[in-house]
Formats: sequence, structure tokens, C-alpha cells
Amino acid sequence: MVMLLPLLLAAAAPAADPLVGTWVNPAGSVRIRVAACGDEPGLCGTVIAANDKARDDAARGGTDRLIGTRLFRGLRQQRDGGYAGTVFVPDLNSEVDGMLHLDGRNVLVAEGCLFAGFGCQQQRWTRAPGPR
Repeated sequence: MVMLLPLLLAAAAPAADPLVGTWVNPAGSVRIRVAACGDEPGLCGTVIAANDKARDDAARGGTDRLIGTRLFRGLRQQRDGGYAGTVFVPDLNSEVDGMLHLDGRNVLVAEGCLFAGFGCQQQRWTRAPGPR
């Protein structure tokens, strides 16, 4: 029975959320890590790397420090399998309600609207190679 306990505990542990991992934006200029927020419920996507142009664009929009900024916050899985939460747009220094969903295993689609269905944008992130 003692030898079975570790197997039972492993089987009872929740599977890793498929959103968890490192993602790269379409231009390859920003890399985020999606993981548990820690200080609030849900998942967060935090910038872990950005090129000079991305950092300059964010600074012009009012986001002085892009690396370490949470682009996605409070993501919670919905009944349809997608995720709802807050999306931060660093170029505008603004937060919007957003929806994310996976398109296959390696593409993350993020969508958000500036106001009541207007000014909507979609961005497709690709899973970075390597361990999740």
C-alpha cells in the first residue's frame, strides 16, 4: 500500500493547463510566460522578453517597463474551453476585457475590444519551442 500512495497522489494531481507555457507574438518581438498569477486567481501572461522596438512602442504609449508587465491577467477557463480575463494593451496603456482560446496545441488566439464590440483586435501567439 505504501508504494501505491505516490501513484495515487500523482493520478489525483490536476493536469497542467494547456495555456501554461511560453508564447511568442507574431512579429517575434515579445515573449510571454503564462502561469498561475500567484497574487490573484487565474492565469497571467507576463512579458519575459521584448526587443527594442516593442519596448519603445510601449514606452510611447505610456508603459515605461514592458518586461515584467502582465499582458493577460485573471484568465479563467470558460465552459466553451476558452478563457476570459483582462488584456493589457501596452501601446495604449489600457486594459480591456478579453477572450483567449487555443487553436490546436501551439497557437493562442487573444481577442479584445476597446469599447462595447468596437475597436476589436485579434492576435495569434505561437508556443515557443522547449519545455513548458
